[in-house]
Amino acid sequence: MTQSKRETERKYEPPSDGVAGLPDLAGAGPVASVTGSGPEELDAVYHDTEDLRLAASSVTLRRRTGGPDAGWHLKLPSAGDTREEVSAPLSDDVPESLRELALSRTRGAPLRPVVRIRSTRTVRQLRDAEGGVLAELSIDEVRAEGTAGGGGRAAWGELEVELADGVHAGLLDVVEKKLRKKGIVRADSPSKLARALRETGRAVERPRPDRVVAGSPGAYVLGYLDEQVGKLVSLDPAVRRDVPDAVHQMRVTCRRLRSCLRSYRSVLDRRVTDPLREELRWLAGELGVARDQEVLSERIGAALGELPDELVLGPVAARLRVWDVARGGQVRSRTREALATARYLRLLDALDALVRQPPLRAKATGKPARVMAKAVLKEYGRLAGRMEEALAQPAGRSRETGLHEARKAAKKLRYAAEVARPALGKPVARLGKRAKAVQKLLGEHQDAVVAQDTLRELAVAAHGAGESAFTWGVLHGRERAGADARQQEVPEAWRAASDPALRAPLDH
Repeated sequence: MTQSKRETERKYEPPSDGVAGLPDLAGAGPVASVTGSGPEELDAVYHDTEDLRLAASSVTLRRRTGGPDAGWHLKLPSAGDTREEVSAPLSDDVPESLRELALSRTRGAPLRPVVRIRSTRTVRQLRDAEGGVLAELSIDEVRAEGTAGGGGRAAWGELEVELADGVHAGLLDVVEKKLRKKGIVRADSPSKLARALRETGRAVERPRPDRVVAGSPGAYVLGYLDEQVGKLVSLDPAVRRDVPDAVHQMRVTCRRLRSCLRSYRSVLDRRVTDPLREELRWLAGELGVARDQEVLSERIGAALGELPDELVLGPVAARLRVWDVARGGQVRSRTREALATARYLRLLDALDALVRQPPLRAKATGKPARVMAKAVLKEYGRLAGRMEEALAQPAGRSRETGLHEARKAAKKLRYAAEVARPALGKPVARLGKRAKAVQKLLGEHQDAVVAQDTLRELAVAAHGAGESAFTWGVLHGRERAGADARQQEVPEAWRAASDPALRAPLDH
């Protein structure tokens, strides 16, 4: 069983005279008093792969004894000073739950001890006027030793300020201002592990891509791909833990990667990228089942909640819950099974290889204003064709299908513009913004179309069970009216997005 929490902290070089050299922090912002405890003896053994894959991606996995939170801790990077810490009870071996959460980084390579870090910790609690803990300030005397044969040893001091749950991050700035006045500066290592590895002679190798010309189309495309691959890897643990919106974000990341590889085939050799696009399509499809379930459940539940009581006949809320639980469990299992496959790990390896050793074509070193603008305008042309076909269809399923295809084309144009924005600036950003507006409108239309099919299934099930299907019919009618209304808005949205003035600055 695991537990998780957000950990927001900053590390500093401690004063030479230890606790005696700390400033008086009472009165710093909301801090009313400072209390002390300790010393504590902490003993942590950090685990990683032979080639330090976790450390290379700023992840730490340790088994720690001593102190109030003894156990296994997996720390995952987040934004700014914050990290996600997932903990599990003490055991001899790495808990399978944490091993699984690290899989997108380890790719199944064995985990073994790499560094042992022992610390003598003295703690000061920063408290508010009611005595509640706002933050903990700790000074550690650290001793590290490599666990492999011939591992080195190192010792240093470290000061750490960690916020309590729910405390605004601005308190860190207030405390830091006081520390700076005492000459206390930030530590040059983000974690004890990073410093221990450096000082015991274990260098962390961070793979770098082959050299590309700065400011070239190849550099812009690879920069985008590198960012999205990193995001895909970092979202993996959140998807496995059913964190809200994680499946959606991972699916969107797959689409961004696929779109980039498609739009910029003049930059990267498609003999390498086309197989990757197919694998990304597979992964997005596996994730899509869970995401579609989330969207439908939220949409129908919200619509049901808006109905007046006189239009709610029968056990509709209970039926919706049963449908959601039954379908939700199935789709979540499917997602986890996909992430457990060797196929998925091979895809991650292939994406890493693509970024490190990109199959660049001649146009990768061309002029961005020409190469990237051409790629964006080509995606616009595809969207224009899809939209023309859709609007020419009679009302009904054929038009709905056509608009869905146009929606996918609008996404591709939007993502192509995202890649090109650092190179082409505001003109391509404006075109991307218009494409996003079209995509959003068509997405609302598609959601209403899909909801109608689900509502009909629920109505049939209710009727078969002897329940009233009236409420499901009401909701179906509303979704149909909504879909019709969105269709009426499409021509105007497309006129705005197809304005020639938007494309003129890109058309060389």
